[in-house]
Amino acid sequence: MAIGTQNAAYDLNLFDEEVNFSTAAPKRRTDEETQRQGRKKQRRRAQVVTLPEEELNKIRRRKHSPVKLTLGAVGAAIVTFVIGVIIVGQVQLTELNQQIITAEKTLADTESIYIQNQMKVETSHSHAEIEKYATEVLGMTKASNAQKEFVALESSDKAEVSEQKDTNIFVRFFESLSNLWS
Repeated sequence: MAIGTQNAAYDLNLFDEEVNFSTAAPKRRTDEETQRQGRKKQRRRAQVVTLPEEELNKIRRRKHSPVKLTLGAVGAAIVTFVIGVIIVGQVQLTELNQQIITAEKTLADTESIYIQNQMKVETSHSHAEIEKYATEVLGMTKASNAQKEFVALESSDKAEVSEQKDTNIFVRFFESLSNLWS
């Protein structure tokens, strides 16, 4: 690269020593050549730009956009809110599942107690004991044929309910439609 280019900071050739790759023996430098070389080195040193430490820190410091910061904060808040809602929902679901499990256990226990009580009642009061109690304590007897009365119904007796029908044309139309569908 040439010395006068715009991106001299990346021109590494400025810092290289001049090397002569010819096979001939190296020439002795004259005073004029050494002065030229000295001027070139001074020009090269003059091309390196040094900045004060404050300016370097300003350049290194990252610029934060208020809009980007606000959007990031809002996005983080939304994500946090959604995660919180999911966690609260899962906690409530777990609590409800535990309540259902305890209610099912209570129901099963109550049903078993009910069945046990039914069995106790059935075994403690057999039909023979109930008949004995009815005849001895209550003075009841079994019904005989003399006490039974038989009632015969005639099959020809029928009851009819008459309904008055509206003679409205709309009512007849809707009835005819309903009769078609049924």
